[in-house]
Amino acid sequence: MQVPGPLKSLFSYFPLYSHPPLNAKGNSVLDGPTIWVHPSNEHSSDAVLSSDVECLKWQAYLALRGLSKIRVRFDVDAQGAIEGRLPNFHVPFDASASYSWTAYKKVSSTGAIDDSTELLSAPHIVEWVDVKLAHSALDDAWEGYRDEAAKDESRAWVALLEGNVHAALILSQPPPKSFLDSLLAPPYTPSTSLESILVPPPPPDTGFLSLLPLFSISLPFGTWNSHPSSSSKITPAAKKAVFDQYAEAIAALSEKLGTDRWFLGSEHPTPLDALIFAYLHCILQSSELVRTEVTRRVNLVAWEWRVRGMVKAAFIRT
Repeated sequence: MQVPGPLKSLFSYFPLYSHPPLNAKGNSVLDGPTIWVHPSNEHSSDAVLSSDVECLKWQAYLALRGLSKIRVRFDVDAQGAIEGRLPNFHVPFDASASYSWTAYKKVSSTGAIDDSTELLSAPHIVEWVDVKLAHSALDDAWEGYRDEAAKDESRAWVALLEGNVHAALILSQPPPKSFLDSLLAPPYTPSTSLESILVPPPPPDTGFLSLLPLFSISLPFGTWNSHPSSSSKITPAAKKAVFDQYAEAIAALSEKLGTDRWFLGSEHPTPLDALIFAYLHCILQSSELVRTEVTRRVNLVAWEWRVRGMVKAAFIRT
């Protein structure tokens, strides 16, 4: 089958050029554990905290488990990560350690497999830390919480944060300046979509938009994969309900913390503290629509400021 003349004429205006592959000069040596995360909103040279909730949660987890001198990379696109999702954890290979999984080997610039390092997806970070510290929180029947009731309560707080709070964060972000901006956004794979949080979910697209593939909209606190019109499909009443639930969640969070050092009265930081810090930090970097609910509660602001210092001290910008 030949290309029709008019189409061939059109293609002539867009010639395809081929270039030889570019290989990196030399092999960089991995100085220590390095976490790959979405970029920070801060533009200073010492910025080390990601603006993405999912990435920041894992940064906080590593820091609150007591690890330090962890390098941070902001220059790896999510498309280059395992299964297209950040964060990834690049660590030196330890032949003496035994894991329940097989890590990905990093490919060098020459195309050879680098046996000196391994690349971990986010779910494997917990086991790596347990092996590194020779201690697992799972060895404790209460997983580091004060008692069994606190352990069970922590699951409810996780659901609240990843539901009501996350939905408000998404809705508080300004829409793309134009439809073209949303088309040109990088195709990240999201950890949570607005459709999976809201009950009932927004109605499906109709007409022209229904024929288009899903686009990824880049948000200041992370990413969200959906049609550019998804947030506009939510009714004003539904939006009000989301922000009302968000306000109640933040008030409950402040009341639960009180003057305690860690949430749920834990003696040491738990994964719940890492998750709460990630959300509080992203909220305080977000729009006034959601930020005000936190800034008016002194204990939450002071707690986030203290934990932020601990987390930042554990990382080094590469």
